[in-house]
Amino acid sequence: MTGPALSGLIDSHCHLDHFSEEEMPALLESARAAGLGGMVTIGTRLARAGQQKALTRLDTPELRVWCTVGTHPDHVAEEPVPSARHIAEIADAPGVVGIGETGLDYFHGAEDVRPTQHESFRQHIRAARLLNVPVIIHARQADDDVATILEEEYAAGAFPILLHCFASGLELARRVLALGGYVSFSGIATFPKCDDIRAVARDVPDDRIVVETDSPYLAPVPRRGKRNQPAYVAYTAERLAQERGMVLTDFIALTTSNFQRLFRKAA
Repeated sequence: MTGPALSGLIDSHCHLDHFSEEEMPALLESARAAGLGGMVTIGTRLARAGQQKALTRLDTPELRVWCTVGTHPDHVAEEPVPSARHIAEIADAPGVVGIGETGLDYFHGAEDVRPTQHESFRQHIRAARLLNVPVIIHARQADDDVATILEEEYAAGAFPILLHCFASGLELARRVLALGGYVSFSGIATFPKCDDIRAVARDVPDDRIVVETDSPYLAPVPRRGKRNQPAYVAYTAERLAQERGMVLTDFIALTTSNFQRLFRKAA
């Protein structure tokens, strides 16, 4: 399941900053061997945006490397909540194709930090609106509040949306799709007990689905339990193609086209 037959596959969400400089050549070679055409390394702390931007120097015509910048909801208490304009100024740079990841996490976040998560989420959304680039959303045990904030902000002006690493309820997917958003599926969609996630993946419209690894986390079957890497997005693509009754190459072409439409700066 590797090689030219899978050419063009995009890992829409990985964390290259979790890999050492020494690991990077093998990681990139594995991605090429798996047929990847590109990957997006995702920011989790705005203060480390420079590190994400530096990783885009790995970009080549054969294997594209883009980044996003932002602060993950788990880290909002570590630095002052930035203004939308400040985020946009940092993100308005070559190789930066989106804002985030941002969103809400009530599994890790204590109640007293939730207002800060909300404010950070809104500022990231407004930055995405300013630049007309996707806001990358993390949602954990906060589906209704994530959807409500998105709907309130969207009413003030449209912006591109990507709900990453889908592991939520069907209602959140429906509300995101109603706003013109896209839904990304990770290795979770290959786990044996995740029939509900696969059910959503079968029903997402053809023009709104993308794939990711969220590496180094959530390695898909048959690599579950190992350290994840961008090359392994091929396994998730294979399983989702089966679920949707599609030829794998057609599914890859579909998700790549969706990625390019959503991430307009990824050129």
